[in-house]
Amino acid sequence: MFSAETYQRRRAQLMRKVEKGVILLLGNALSAMNYADNTYRFRQDSNFLYYIGLDEPGLAALLDVDQGVTTIFGTELTLDDIVWTGAQPSLAEKAALAGIDQTEAYTQLPAFLADITAVPRKIHILPPYRPENKVKLSSWLNVSARQLMQLPSSQLIHAVVDQRLVKEPQEIKQMEQALDVTCAMHIAAMQQARTGVTEAQLAGIVEGIALASGGATSYPVIMTVNGQVLHNHGHHNTLGAGQLVLGDFGAETSMHYAADITRTFPVDRTFSTVQKEIYQAVLNAQEAVIEQMRPGVFNLALHKLATLHMAKSLKEIGLLKGDMEEAVEAGAVYLFFPHGLGHPIGLDVHDMEDLGESYVGYTSEVTRPKAFGIKALRFGRKLQPGYVMTVEPGLYFIPELMDQWESEKKHADFINYKALSAFRSFSGVRIEDDVLITATGKRVLGTPIPKTIAEVEHIRAQAIS
Repeated sequence: MFSAETYQRRRAQLMRKVEKGVILLLGNALSAMNYADNTYRFRQDSNFLYYIGLDEPGLAALLDVDQGVTTIFGTELTLDDIVWTGAQPSLAEKAALAGIDQTEAYTQLPAFLADITAVPRKIHILPPYRPENKVKLSSWLNVSARQLMQLPSSQLIHAVVDQRLVKEPQEIKQMEQALDVTCAMHIAAMQQARTGVTEAQLAGIVEGIALASGGATSYPVIMTVNGQVLHNHGHHNTLGAGQLVLGDFGAETSMHYAADITRTFPVDRTFSTVQKEIYQAVLNAQEAVIEQMRPGVFNLALHKLATLHMAKSLKEIGLLKGDMEEAVEAGAVYLFFPHGLGHPIGLDVHDMEDLGESYVGYTSEVTRPKAFGIKALRFGRKLQPGYVMTVEPGLYFIPELMDQWESEKKHADFINYKALSAFRSFSGVRIEDDVLITATGKRVLGTPIPKTIAEVEHIRAQAIS
């Protein structure tokens, strides 16, 4: 945990923004994998971690905005519990770590909420995403599941988003720790990959490094020779000569701050000529975007910049034709780049996605595009100091999408379908880094991870035969 003063300051700022009523922050519970005592790895709610800091199941917090008081609700361990878990601090001792001196039994929370609604006073909640929390809230607030989803407080959501988007120095330090581990994970994958090794073996290597660091992976590992499948979490293939491996994974620290990095490398020791052309097109776009990152720049504009850079490269390769600015405006390039440039990252790999991308990524200044490809951009708003963004352009050759567009003669004025047929088995390339927006510009966080063609091939030369 950070200092008690950190959590007190964060809660005070939140309550000032919400102004009136009571804020309910519901922590997560253990979730059964296949029976009650065999649970998934516990992951605390990120908003609860940000404002309370206590990383264990079965807790809730009530922030009384009118009185400026926070109460923690939890359950004291019984002797039977201690037999299985060992001795633990009391609820009051845990609360003190977060700068809280009022505690109540978890079983009393429904009665507290009933008293608040009887006055009546506004209870501000965030959108629940865990089924067990939805059930609890429906029961405690006496609403149906459908009605519950209308209750989250937009005032609270806006306040949380504004606060959590701007990372404190101690948060940046945590994220750089995660990135240092992530660097070791990616280098290990590059060094261990070779013909005959399975995706599963590489995934196991990088997950082991994350666990050995005292944390875990920040999301399920993507380790695939089918990089054209954007979120490919299967690890069923064996690496073969001539293929590319796309590794999209990152570490999460013990305090749950995340890293999110993608690298693409050849199974062979070097890239082929065609692989180099596509890889360099992606790298040039990523570097051009990072160069332009600074406060006041809209991420939507950076997304379009990356798209235009890749479009120009694809024209040089012979896959696109015509005016590339017109091709980007028409949406032709999204055949090859059907996702967004990047997203904020912090306690969540997609930071605060549980609160809704319309709150996190867009404002009255910029609305979300609706066209294919660009509509997947999670964050279009203006960059500000303290934001940490992923920058992850990519080029993909998706046979099913290529076939559909060609059959419809879609964007035939811009796409050279005859030349495209040779790329059906190419797969895809994505390159990703995590970038902090500073007062005057930007800084790529963490230990540099091999990214240029020369750097990647240097690591591949060290691969075990």
